[in-house]
Amino acid sequence: MEPVLRAIAAGREAALEELKAFLRIPSVSGDPARRGEVRRAAAWVAEFLRGLGCRVEVLETPGHPIVYGEWTGAPGRPTLLTYGHYDVQPEDPVERWTSPPFEPAIREGAIYARGAADDKGQVFIHLKAAEACLRAERRLPVNLKFLIEGEEEVGSPNLEPFVAAEVDRLKADAVAISDTAMLAKGVPALCVGLRGIVYCQVDLQGPATDLHSGIFGGSVANPANVLCRLLARLTDEQGRVAIPGFYDDVRPLAPAERDAFAALPFDEAVYREALGVPALDGEIGFTTLERRWARPTFEVNGLHAGFTGVGSKTVLPARAMAKVSMRLVPDQDPDKLVEAFEAALRRLCPPSVSLTVTRMHGSRPWLMPTDHPAVQAAARALERGFGRRPVFIREGGSIPIVTTLTERLGAPILLLGFGLPDENAHAPDERLDLDNFYRGILTIAYLYRELT
Repeated sequence: MEPVLRAIAAGREAALEELKAFLRIPSVSGDPARRGEVRRAAAWVAEFLRGLGCRVEVLETPGHPIVYGEWTGAPGRPTLLTYGHYDVQPEDPVERWTSPPFEPAIREGAIYARGAADDKGQVFIHLKAAEACLRAERRLPVNLKFLIEGEEEVGSPNLEPFVAAEVDRLKADAVAISDTAMLAKGVPALCVGLRGIVYCQVDLQGPATDLHSGIFGGSVANPANVLCRLLARLTDEQGRVAIPGFYDDVRPLAPAERDAFAALPFDEAVYREALGVPALDGEIGFTTLERRWARPTFEVNGLHAGFTGVGSKTVLPARAMAKVSMRLVPDQDPDKLVEAFEAALRRLCPPSVSLTVTRMHGSRPWLMPTDHPAVQAAARALERGFGRRPVFIREGGSIPIVTTLTERLGAPILLLGFGLPDENAHAPDERLDLDNFYRGILTIAYLYRELT
């Protein structure tokens, strides 16, 4: 291992410059005008993998390409599949960035750029770990496969069909994903649970066109008012979701899990202050971490109706729209709950408006046992990379590919995140702590050995 460690240390400056080059590519998958830039990012990843000696394919999809690479020079050894994505979120609002979002800048020990934490920087950690091992020892202790997509930020519409069709090609003994965060600076973490999701759009149609609210108000239903009443009735004053049957399949937290959450170095006052809210809120009877990681939710993600411009306009809107999501926990079923959600809305909706529910996407919750040998191998690697035994955490968000890979490949999933919770993924001034970046490379190099 010493030659590998020396190679990692000697390559720190080069790694940073290469990462900057990767981050300069504005690979915003949701912007049709940047389709060429997304392809350029795919080509960049493919070229790097070829430089490692991998067999590489850039596989076309109806959307953006999938980059697949493999190094199989360790016969009889375990195979590790690494998943990540090279696409990024839009940079809006640009005016809130301290430095240009696609011109990486180093400040206060971090690299600032769109994609630094989510997910280019974390993908690059894996690429550099493999490179260091191959340069130092001309071989790897495991076989490696890389699955790097370009549509994660738009819901990965073409990834699941690809995985379903390529199960044999993707077969592995474990899957490593770095697209999550550590608990805090200096506190490495293995994420062993994700919430699932149901996402829908709700549209209410009233009159055929917007009306004068003085002339017509009081004689026809206002879709905006109706929508607000409907949404308000889907949660109660205890912070619970009021959809019938919503909690029927929720797996309760075991006392040992609650104790483990309580023992984590998490300060609710610091958390509240960082968020800039006057008080925390949520389901009564649970702590903040329990609410975030292990309890289901119903959230309104967006609302639109009527006049929203500057000044005033006394309009009774013809239509109103809301985008809503439900986060799910083991053992909730997204298909069952989207049916319950729509049934609840139709029961509550008055006949004075027309209701349309569009089911947009969903995924199942995921939970990994902490005593699995691969999880313990990852824990040892994190301890060697960071000098501290990692904690086991869950994540309130959803990563649909995790459940897809679990169901299709039957392999353990290792969520080794090297970001930090306050690094502004999806927001202005996104960044990645450079100490975590370098320690991440060490950790992945150690992981290759711990898996053997």
